[in-house]
Amino acid sequence: MDSSTNFSFDTPADAERAAELRRVKALATLVLASTLLLFVVAKWLLPVHPAFGFIAAFAEAATIGGLADWYAVVALFKRPLGLPIPHTAIIQSNQARIADKLGEFIQVHFLEAGPVDAKLREIDFGSFVADWLRDRKRSDDLARFALRLLPEAVSATESSGLMTFIIRRMSTQIQAIDLAPLAAGTLRGFVAEGRHQILFDDLLRVMHETLTQKETMAMIRDKVRAELPTLLNLYRADKFLVNKIVSSATAFFNEVRSDPKHPFRGEFDRMVLSFVDRLGTDQAYIDRIDGLKRDFLARPELADLARTVWANTRSFIERSASGETQVLQHHLAGMFVSAGDALAGDAELRGEINQGLVTVLRSFVADQKSGVSTFISDQVKSWDMAQLISLIEINIGRDLQYIRFNGSLIGGLAGLALYCVEFLLRLL
Repeated sequence: MDSSTNFSFDTPADAERAAELRRVKALATLVLASTLLLFVVAKWLLPVHPAFGFIAAFAEAATIGGLADWYAVVALFKRPLGLPIPHTAIIQSNQARIADKLGEFIQVHFLEAGPVDAKLREIDFGSFVADWLRDRKRSDDLARFALRLLPEAVSATESSGLMTFIIRRMSTQIQAIDLAPLAAGTLRGFVAEGRHQILFDDLLRVMHETLTQKETMAMIRDKVRAELPTLLNLYRADKFLVNKIVSSATAFFNEVRSDPKHPFRGEFDRMVLSFVDRLGTDQAYIDRIDGLKRDFLARPELADLARTVWANTRSFIERSASGETQVLQHHLAGMFVSAGDALAGDAELRGEINQGLVTVLRSFVADQKSGVSTFISDQVKSWDMAQLISLIEINIGRDLQYIRFNGSLIGGLAGLALYCVEFLLRLL
């Protein structure tokens, strides 16, 4: 690697651990020097009394054990006394192998499908999303973030040709819609709900109002007068007939409007249903509706309307993103909060979200774990090993120094035991 990662361990806790490491190192060195001095003194006093032989044996073995463990601890991190002794500076010499093995270990043991799946299933993603959205401040922040992205998304849609593609696809889909069966089904539902009778009542009312207007009655009277013999006109029979016609029609209209089961209503039902059936099956009607649909879609006014709507929408989005108006932001934030409330109250939906995310993330981890292994390996290889070794020493060096204490103690006891055996053998 051309560059290496530097570590910082100048925090108060690291400084405290470094001071403790120096203290323990000094104490371990003092113990080693003390056992060496004790060995020299015991050897010097050995002629005075045989008991000093036991002390010398303990001190000698303790010194050797302490030195051996000092060498082992130092060789783990660096070369003892700077000498190029083989199999020393173990961590530094095996940086690449450690990096590869660490990446492999993470891939095999930490990113295995079973543990990853179990850990993901412990997380309630649905509740987290619901709680996050229900927080009004977070929803406001999300709405602002979405609004900042919208103008760029709109521009990208226009410049990339995506809008043209969408319009073409929409036009194709609309052209493919068979409107005749759709219209027939809509009208059939309209009739089944009885809503056509409201239209029928309005039609009767309009016919009655039109029939009783002075202009209409005068027109009918003129038609009747033109058809009657001249003799009857002398007796003003035309006026009598017109009044009778209007009166009879008014009575009939009132009778039909006041009787929900009037036979005339039944005839109207049959007429409407017959028209609905023909609308859905008669090829002439189907062709006519398709022609109207094509004519409508081909109208230039429709394209102008679409461009106007799009321009107004884009302008509104830009004004909302710039903060000129807060309407869209408040609406989006309220929509996010409502979505969070709905999600919080729908355990089934939260379960589906959790299952979906577990499936997606599990697949993602499975696809990327080899890349994660390579990333970890490359990162470890790029570390500055001198700094890393210092970091390791600061954090675990204190415990490693106690190996030196144990080595002196265990070595001294072993040496004393061997000297005791030798002493007894000499007595025999």
